[in-house]
Amino acid sequence: MLSAPFAQQLFTEVGTRWPAQSRPLGVAASVVPAALALALAVRRIRDRRAMRYFALLASIGIAGGYIRAADLTFPEAFHFIEYGVLGFLFYRVWRPLDDLAVIVLPVLAGTIAGALDEWFQWFIPIRTGEARDVGLNAVAAGCGLLFALGADPPRRLALTLTPASRRTVALVAATTVAVFALFVNAVHAGHAIADSQLGTFESRYTYDELLSLREARAADWRERPPIALRRISREDQYLGEGMFHVAWRNRMWAEGNIFAAWRENRILETYYAPVLDTPSYRGEAGHRWPPEQRADAEARAGDTGQPYVSGAYPIPMLTWPAP
Repeated sequence: MLSAPFAQQLFTEVGTRWPAQSRPLGVAASVVPAALALALAVRRIRDRRAMRYFALLASIGIAGGYIRAADLTFPEAFHFIEYGVLGFLFYRVWRPLDDLAVIVLPVLAGTIAGALDEWFQWFIPIRTGEARDVGLNAVAAGCGLLFALGADPPRRLALTLTPASRRTVALVAATTVAVFALFVNAVHAGHAIADSQLGTFESRYTYDELLSLREARAADWRERPPIALRRISREDQYLGEGMFHVAWRNRMWAEGNIFAAWRENRILETYYAPVLDTPSYRGEAGHRWPPEQRADAEARAGDTGQPYVSGAYPIPMLTWPAP
């Protein structure tokens, strides 16, 4: 978890220096250690061969199928291997129990670790986290568990829980639910801002909070613009949201959707003006349109008051009431 600020820097550097080779490198970083581990595991098999070979093949098959189906990027594929190792290590912790808890607890613990990891990434610059990634981590931990069962199975495995294991599983399961709920509340819970002139867009902040942050950032950034990217720092979520809208505005403009690009620009001017005007590590010249481009967009937008719903926010947002 603590390597997250630096790991992304490494992945970005690889992608920048070797763009064509970055995906093969990511696959190699996943396949090579998995193949070595598989070879070592197969050498250990002396008894219960059918069950152990099946567990190993299931582990590799599920992992490969998931990586392919989800079209994981270089960092995500490597992340998958990391959580597979974590699932293996959690299994080693509870292996002496010899009951169903040996299977249940490593997956629950991997999910807790994954939620905490993604939550931490949400609050540091450049990185982000979402529930989909927590699911990826849980699947990876499950594959690590299957691999562990094939490589080093318990002496016996009862598919029931002893009274002591039931209490442990209940506690860890309750903790998993609580941690995941807090993660969703921190990352996916927000507000739908409905502006009768501009349209509807999603934000982590309320209408009043956005206006307050706009004034606060304008005053603060006049003296201390966020020029330098400090990887060991708290990410400015207001700046991040503004950049979501900048990226969506530019994408709509490039695709020829002038109406959407114009509305996104108006959202930026109204709620995220400091992001447009302040030089930052996300853009040395700011992001405000030149007057000619703005006038052209306004003339071509055909803005007759039709509703607009922004697609700028890149992850699912739950806008249920706060209670």
